[in-house]
Amino acid sequence: MNRIITAKFGGTSLADASQIKKVAAIIKSNPERRYVIASAPGKRFSDDIKITDMLYTCHKQNEDGKDFSVTLKRISERYADIIHELGIEFDIDSEIKAIEKNIIAGVSSDYPASRGEYINSKIIAKFLGWPFVDASEIIFFTDKGVLDESKTFTKAGERLLALEHAVIPGFYGSLPDGSIKTFSRGGSDVTGSIIARSVNADLYENWTDVSGMLSADPRIVKSPKVIENITYTELRELSYMGASVLHEDAVFPVRKAGIPINIRNTNSPDDNGTMIAASLPKDIKRSAVTGIAGRKGFTSIRVEKSMMNGESGFGARLLYIFSDNGVPFEHCPTGIDTISVVVNSAMFESKREDILRSIKNELNPDYITIEKNLAAIAVVGEGMISTKGTAAKLFKALADAGINIRMIDQGSDELNIIVGVDEGDYEKAIRALYDAMTD
Repeated sequence: MNRIITAKFGGTSLADASQIKKVAAIIKSNPERRYVIASAPGKRFSDDIKITDMLYTCHKQNEDGKDFSVTLKRISERYADIIHELGIEFDIDSEIKAIEKNIIAGVSSDYPASRGEYINSKIIAKFLGWPFVDASEIIFFTDKGVLDESKTFTKAGERLLALEHAVIPGFYGSLPDGSIKTFSRGGSDVTGSIIARSVNADLYENWTDVSGMLSADPRIVKSPKVIENITYTELRELSYMGASVLHEDAVFPVRKAGIPINIRNTNSPDDNGTMIAASLPKDIKRSAVTGIAGRKGFTSIRVEKSMMNGESGFGARLLYIFSDNGVPFEHCPTGIDTISVVVNSAMFESKREDILRSIKNELNPDYITIEKNLAAIAVVGEGMISTKGTAAKLFKALADAGINIRMIDQGSDELNIIVGVDEGDYEKAIRALYDAMTD
């Protein structure tokens, strides 16, 4: 049986006609690439405006009672340039008129937001000479706006496997009443994953503008290494801290089916990129640490009470107070008589007085200490569990850099170590850890 590859191309990969020609060459270079998921045209240069953003603007202008014809004309002209340079016949005027008519009729913002992917996919299908399959006909949401996995996987699989090739727009599907429903921004990654799962693909390629996932933020660390192989679990840990080129929700459909993901660079198609799978290749040699990532904007609420460890349900009641106020906890380091709850600073400040009042009234603590302006840094790697001295190396690197550790937390699976530092030390800490931990 022939292998099946689904290939999703992002907005920068499809920003103009020259990029689309690159994409077409990549697709045609491997006959196993049978199903292509396309994004709307992204930015061509730093000050450019994405098609999707202009479509949102059209909808907002109409809601505000303003004329949106100028914005719509800019969208039409950009597509017209692409069509002309590709040398294909395509009726863009009819597509633009349909968008205008439906916006005036009062459709939700999901409809115009989806049209960037819709039109771009039709253009690419025309250029490739492949069938176009509308995502609204194969991706379904429930009336609560949740993906209907069973119906989607079944219907999409039946429809697509009957075709040798197809181009499918990313980012959206349909509600039970037939209206358009979009995923969150970056949702074309999710569409690609859903299509891969539906056709039981052997590989899901996600083509973007970088040659894979980096082991640290390139804005902080100069020329960080590309992660050649990473597990789904490691990816999840790093993605949580903001270090992913892949939409977080895109992992789950393919992970369940055991389908690997390959992050590739449209502008450097010969680069191997990053392979994401359930486990690492047996013959791979890699350092204990896979990647380092972090985020600013945390606050730690430290609660102290003598004999806390003997008070049944203390931790549960403390966490419920945060939950009841709509503030999820990020980390929860504990001691015998202390427990710290690390939360998003902005969310905590909006409910600060209510939370502190409830802690005092319901738990009667001895002390409550609040530490603000924290940054959390995660050092992630499946090899850490079997490598002696990893934690010591980490702490020494920070000590040598003169950085005070404000918090330490380690996952129960020993896959990561998270340290809290002052926000002012964040970039310095990232560089120190990268230099010490990624050999």
